[in-house]
Amino acid sequence: MRLVLVSDTHGAEPELPDGDVLVHAGDLTMMGTLQQISAALDWLLHQAGTYSSVVVIAGNHDFFAEAQPTQMRLMVESRGFHYLDDSGVTIAGVKFWGSPVSPWFQDWAFNRQRGEDIRRHWDRIPTDTDVLVTHGPPLGVLDRTLEGEPVGCADLNQAVKRVQPRVHVFGHIHEGYGKMMRPTDPETEFYNASIVDRGYRPVNAPHLVDVNEGAA
Repeated sequence: MRLVLVSDTHGAEPELPDGDVLVHAGDLTMMGTLQQISAALDWLLHQAGTYSSVVVIAGNHDFFAEAQPTQMRLMVESRGFHYLDDSGVTIAGVKFWGSPVSPWFQDWAFNRQRGEDIRRHWDRIPTDTDVLVTHGPPLGVLDRTLEGEPVGCADLNQAVKRVQPRVHVFGHIHEGYGKMMRPTDPETEFYNASIVDRGYRPVNAPHLVDVNEGAA
């Protein structure tokens, strides 16, 4: 199964490469209005002909998704996509789990306080998850701002160690774009899939990742 990983498109509409499953890790829009959400989903629908499945989560810019969760789910699923909101889906034996939350920052959508408030979301991630999709990164993993500050989530870090997914894809910190593996989590490949840079210019390519179908 070839995964095409993107995040933080913020209304940009780049052409995407072929693959089996397209995964969008949130921030479809700039300000999360109904119109912007609809336009972003229509762009994904236009791309979707080359994929067997599309997996979508929301991000901190996607305000409509948090304010109107039922309508958001209907909008996504009416286009034939899988919408993950602290929930999962199995595709050809590969188990995906997604969550839109990220640590509190200036009262954006899906913000949660660090500690117990955000930990309850991570505690729901099943231990048999193959592909973990979160909007924000774990602490110390492709999470440094241009100022050099690591701003990822420490509690998500602990969840990754518990779950040991094969792939963890996220975005949120645009300048953290890239791929990483680390000795403390040898089973997991980490991907910051932010398409735009800090200036919201769509300069980064999607990540292409192959995973074996069926549970490991």
